Amino acid sequence: MVLTWRQTDILLSNDLDTLPANYLISKIKGVPLVYDSHEYYTGVPELSHRPRVRAIWKRIESFIVPRLKYAYTVNSSIAQLYEDEYQIKFKVIRNMPEVKFQIRTDLDIIKRELRLPQDKSIIILQGAGINIQRGAEEAVEAMQFVENAILLIVGSGDVIPALKLKVVELQLNEKVIFEPKKSPSELMLYTLCADLGLSLDKDTNLNYRFSLPNKIFDYIQAGVPILASDLPEVKKIIEGYDIGFITPDHQIKTIANLMNKMIYEKEKRLTWQKNLKIASQELNWNHEKNKLLLIFNSIGQ
Repeated sequence: MVLTWRQTDILLSNDLDTLPANYLISKIKGVPLVYDSHEYYTGVPELSHRPRVRAIWKRIESFIVPRLKYAYTVNSSIAQLYEDEYQIKFKVIRNMPEVKFQIRTDLDIIKRELRLPQDKSIIILQGAGINIQRGAEEAVEAMQFVENAILLIVGSGDVIPALKLKVVELQLNEKVIFEPKKSPSELMLYTLCADLGLSLDKDTNLNYRFSLPNKIFDYIQAGVPILASDLPEVKKIIEGYDIGFITPDHQIKTIANLMNKMIYEKEKRLTWQKNLKIASQELNWNHEKNKLLLIFNSIGQ
């Protein structure tokens, strides 16, 4: 109802579930509509076992999306999916933080303040959506085979309670630490303390396959090498900049072996640190926002 009486020059629709109302109001009021697709909505796992609900959203999408003039999404793979389906060009605006690459100094002080161990390597898995099929279970189990290190899980998600039970079951209380969701500035302090960052989403649905998690760019800005699953958009960045390893599978021993290798290969870590600094200067919001401004500045022209 708010949209019907509030004066607007542009309507911005974030994801498919907000698109029908915005599209209707844009037609009624003659206001330009911009579609910001944060993910491939009809490919999310929440809809994979609800075929009727998915079919409804697909019909809505197939009706509205081909009629859009201004649209963008989070990476080129999803943009290509939309173009193949609806013959409409989606711009690509990646969700990146501002430049904040930090020299990793005074870590002993930060670790002390955060009550993190000073004498162990820190492997971090962070995110607001630590859910099933995102590799968290395998990361926890892998810690059985990683010595002199802890796994720091920071954030929230539906799999967290099960992870805590698994930690107790496997007697990993001394090797896995949980921290609740933090503000961006607080989270960066934890990330700065890490020796290795994890992004282990599984290729179980289109949305995960073509995802580009925000934590990838947070790790880059914190100067943390990355161990990631073999997903096209993620692999493009990790291998393109040479800032970590891609795991070929989600076997516990595979992940554990790569964790150990990445923590203790000193020469490779020097290369990664140099490359992470280069990546941080290129993969940041200071550059990406200019593409977004071009879209909004073109409206009405």
